[in-house]
Amino acid sequence: MKQKLSGIQLIEDNPDSPSFNNTVRAMEKAGALLDRTSLVFNALTGANTNPELQALQEAVAPRLAATEDAIYLNSKLFKRVDTLYKQRERLNLDSESLRLLEYYEQQFEMAGAKLTNSGKEELKKLNQEEASLKAQFTNRLLAATRAGALVISDSAALAGLPSGTVESAAQKAKADQLSGKWVISLQNTTQQPDLQFLSDRNTRRKLFDASWNRAEKKDTNDTRDLIIKLARLRAQKAKLLGFPNYAGWSLQNQMAKTPEAVNQFLNKLIPAATARAREEAAAIQALIDKQKGGFSLQPWDWNFYADQVRKAIWKTWPGLQEKVTAVVQS
Repeated sequence: MKQKLSGIQLIEDNPDSPSFNNTVRAMEKAGALLDRTSLVFNALTGANTNPELQALQEAVAPRLAATEDAIYLNSKLFKRVDTLYKQRERLNLDSESLRLLEYYEQQFEMAGAKLTNSGKEELKKLNQEEASLKAQFTNRLLAATRAGALVISDSAALAGLPSGTVESAAQKAKADQLSGKWVISLQNTTQQPDLQFLSDRNTRRKLFDASWNRAEKKDTNDTRDLIIKLARLRAQKAKLLGFPNYAGWSLQNQMAKTPEAVNQFLNKLIPAATARAREEAAAIQALIDKQKGGFSLQPWDWNFYADQVRKAIWKTWPGLQEKVTAVVQS
């Protein structure tokens, strides 16, 4: 962080008139070590973390936010970029360089470079608090995922799981000192892959519930209070930056541009998507009834029976296997 800010200081204090090379290109090169380090650090804290890394993540998050603010709320630096942006048609830049200049101009504006000094100070506090809350949220979610693992005592409840998965569950239980049991770890996704294989409906339900409610157990890993704090803080941030809501601010550099455009897109998509989901649900329920299941389709049943429906279609669709094989071979 110190290296990056030192590089930015050199750009800011450059006595020469701003040019693409001494400003935009120089900003691209400043802090390369921080960028590379952050990529590694974020990968570890996201996929292979531990308590020490998590504590470090919460400590460093507001400092990283402050580093970003020291760049994008820097009036002298923004003036150099803005000067180039206003002269862009006379700079004779190639398309890639022009896009980079436009990107930096937008980043400064979105970050609040045009705010008053008092507004910038208020925004800095909000940004650091937001960074801290986001780090806490991530760490609670990871902890809830670990704590939410499903413990199985009866091997019959594992029916349908591939042998490798059963063995992994046994090894996990052994590592957790749960002799004679199996532990199905939760994946950091909404759906759990094992739901596709588990033939015991009660186990499916337990696994689904463990996944769905992992961070809503009113314990130290519950994330709901953090979500409320983040929502309120982001509403404050959006108002400070001149937007009616956070969505309006965050969509500026996205394809949709506005919340209204997003809603229009979803309103067109939802009818077709829900109609297709109803068709799939009807096909799955028909299979359940055919097998005399005696129950109505629930979320924890979907993947298990949808896979059977897909396999049935594969077997009965004339020439489908041959067509797919021909495409693969070609």
